[in-house]
Amino acid sequence: MEIAVYGAGGVGAYYGGRLAEQGHDVTLIARGEHLDALRSDGLTVESVAGDFAVDLPATDDPTAVGEVDLVLFCVKSFDTADAAAALDAMLRPDSAVLSLQNGVDNEDVLADVVGTERVWGGVTYIFSTIKEPGVVEHTGGPAEIVFAEYHDIDDPAPERSALADALLGACEAATGMSADYTEDVHATLWDKFALICAQAGLTATTRHPFGDIRATEETWALYRRVMEEVVAIAHAEGVRFGWDPVTKWLDAMESMDNEENYSSLHYDLTHGKRMELDALHGSAVRHAREHGVDAPAVETIDAILRPQADANES
Repeated sequence: MEIAVYGAGGVGAYYGGRLAEQGHDVTLIARGEHLDALRSDGLTVESVAGDFAVDLPATDDPTAVGEVDLVLFCVKSFDTADAAAALDAMLRPDSAVLSLQNGVDNEDVLADVVGTERVWGGVTYIFSTIKEPGVVEHTGGPAEIVFAEYHDIDDPAPERSALADALLGACEAATGMSADYTEDVHATLWDKFALICAQAGLTATTRHPFGDIRATEETWALYRRVMEEVVAIAHAEGVRFGWDPVTKWLDAMESMDNEENYSSLHYDLTHGKRMELDALHGSAVRHAREHGVDAPAVETIDAILRPQADANES
């Protein structure tokens, strides 16, 4: 497969590198010192699934990549609209753009630019960050991608394409990662959205790692409340789950042994970087108000973090 990783940070570069190990033609799109290191020294990955290094073409100009089968779209959510404007140069009529971003609004933004038929919605479960320019550190998580071809929520899901089958096969053949196809892309997106609003929101507002949140009764109750509110908003949107997301995630997080885990929102907040608050709690608040759903916990987290988010943008 010909693959471009748009936003080759901790997540995108990890998956791009793993697919390149299997012989796929991967180009990384990055910027700054990270791009400089990728160009001069290649990509190094320090992974719990095995370290590796690959020398891949890297650029900051998407229009220089050429046409590809698939774009792994991993830019920060606040860059979605600007980055989407450069996608056409990489896409054939049968190419696809797979969003592995935070939030539930990115796919609609992409669809407005390149057409719904070329957008795939996806989530991933992985702990992977840029340790230093050119070096990605993968510390845990199942490293799984769950995706499907996107569609309007009121329309039937399209049939799975040959390209989707090709990606599934590529991921399953690769070391240190896996993939699955979801039969309900909207439920899958909102399911993870519920978790990330709780995890990101509580680690950022408390400035404490997950283990402290779980060990504190009042804070753990708030963690649950955030998920309950996001699920209620999803229901108002017309999303129907074949499972209980709140119970699913509470059971999973009760047994998680990485007690020192924070979130990318916490990292950005504490390092003066632009935060994805608007794509997370800000988005949840907007959807809640649109449908008249009470979401006091989510609104409170958004209000607490908003001043620092605004300051980090200035």
